[in-house]
This record gives sequence, C-alpha cells and structure tokens, in this order.
Amino acid sequence: MKAVRFEQIGGPEVLQHVEVEQPAPGAGEVLVRVAASAYNAADAGMRGGFLPIPVALPHVPGYDVSGTIEALGDGVESLSVGDEVVGFLPMERDGGAAEFVVAPADALVTAPTSIPLADAAALPSVALTAWQALVDDGGLQAGQRLLVVGAGGVVGKYAIQLAKRLGAHVIATASPRSADAVRAAGADQVVDHTETDVIGALDGQVDVLLNLAPLDPAQFEADVAAVRDGGVVVSTTAFIATPGDESRGVRAATVFVRPNHDRLEQLGALVDAGDLTVEVTRRISLAELPALHAEAAAGRIAGKVIVLP
Repeated sequence: MKAVRFEQIGGPEVLQHVEVEQPAPGAGEVLVRVAASAYNAADAGMRGGFLPIPVALPHVPGYDVSGTIEALGDGVESLSVGDEVVGFLPMERDGGAAEFVVAPADALVTAPTSIPLADAAALPSVALTAWQALVDDGGLQAGQRLLVVGAGGVVGKYAIQLAKRLGAHVIATASPRSADAVRAAGADQVVDHTETDVIGALDGQVDVLLNLAPLDPAQFEADVAAVRDGGVVVSTTAFIATPGDESRGVRAATVFVRPNHDRLEQLGALVDAGDLTVEVTRRISLAELPALHAEAAAGRIAGKVIVLP
C-alpha cells in the first residue's frame, strides 16, 4: 500500500511517499480502508520534534481519519466489516496518511451520514478540542458570556457553534479576512483585533475566555481583566503559559485534546442534526502531503485540509 511517513525527525523534506506493507489488525483492533486523513499542526510538531509525543520511527502521520472497516481483529464486536467510521487515533501510533491504517476499535465511531465520508476526517480532534475547552475545562453554561480570542481558525468556529448551542453569548476576535465566517458560525459580536483594543470593545466582563491564538504573554496577562471574578481562562496554546488571577478566583486551564469515544459520537450526531458544520477548505492527494507540510512551515495554511489516499 502507499503511505507517507518519516524515518527521522526533521523538516518537511523527511516525509516520503512510499510503498509499505499493509498492516494487519491485532486483538481489539480493526483495519480501516482510509477515505481521508486530516492535516493538523501537531503532525508537523511530531515530525519536527517540537512536541513531546514519542513516536516510533518510521512514523505515518494523520491521527484524524475516516474510512471503511476492512477487517476485524480478535475480540472486536462493536464494529463490522463495511462500517463507515471516523476516529481520533492514538497520536503515538501510525496514522491515516496511507491507504490503510490499523486502529483500536474503541477509537472509532460511526461516521456522520450527512456529509461525504472523506470530509468526516476533518471533525475529530478539532471538534473534541473545542468541546473539551468549553465544557470539560471551561464549564461554560447557558446564559454565560464567552470571549473567543483567535476565533477565525477551525477550532474557533467549532467553539462558536457549540457555545451557541449551549446557550452562551459569544464575543469573538477575528481579522477582517475571517470576520464573515466567524459571524456565520454564530458569534454575537465580532471584534477586529487588528484595529481595535479587545478589552475596550467589550460591554462587560465574560465568564470564560478561550484563547486560540499565539498571543504575546504580556497581552495574554492583560486579557485576564476581561474575565469576571470566579471565571475561567482556557487556552489551547500549550507553548504559552495560561494566566489566571488567584486574587479574583479566575482559574486557568490549558487544553491538550483527549480521546473521548462517547463525545466524538455525540459530535457526529450534531453534524447529522445540522447543529454542527464540518469545514473542509482543501482536499489534496497523499502524494501532495509533503508539500503541504512545507506550506505549513512557511505559514501558508489556512482552514482545514484533508488528505485523500
């Protein structure tokens, strides 16, 4: 089978589009015929050695995947051959940038049926990140106010949709380039952070601040003033310390996306119910993945890209 993998840590040039042996599922595992995998920045971080996630070399990236069950390992009863599935694979194992991938059965859920199977690969880790940031770590509730900093990215738009479904009032920062998309996702107020002081644009404090942007640490500290006493600051930027304010009871939490079978199943159901929109901005072939990593290294990736085998 064809796969893209790297045999050493390094820049995009270490990625190779090669012929490899098709894997076989072990106990509790399944073989998935890949419909698509998704590119995530963490793939580049693991390839470049920037993320402390141990991978055995050679390594196939692509931990978000969708596809069809091709074969079952011993003891698998929750899935059947022919099932269409989507999953967030263990990041330290080989991923879906290949024609086939072996996955733990409990990492997969039934794929949404209202969108193309390939597009479903764009859902798992980013939607889970948004849910975990808002609900599990942020404790966002109906009637509360949410400020999303850096809302123009994929996680931001999922976060807005989920927050509105929870009944929150959403204020979002975005550049002029992404402002319309952020409004379309449901934001009640959009602040142009390139021209406007975000704190000054608020008409009151918020209950939860969700940061998705690589802020200057001093600016991040200053933004905590936007959060009410007893509120929460949540951030997905693990390389910047998340500030809180103990004197006011403002809690700080940094999100590292976690596998959650039941939650991913719920997110897929929200897609089929029309309550969550899956964004795919670009589709590329497996052979183009090394070039995509090079684009990302140059800062030229926007939106969600899926990789077709």
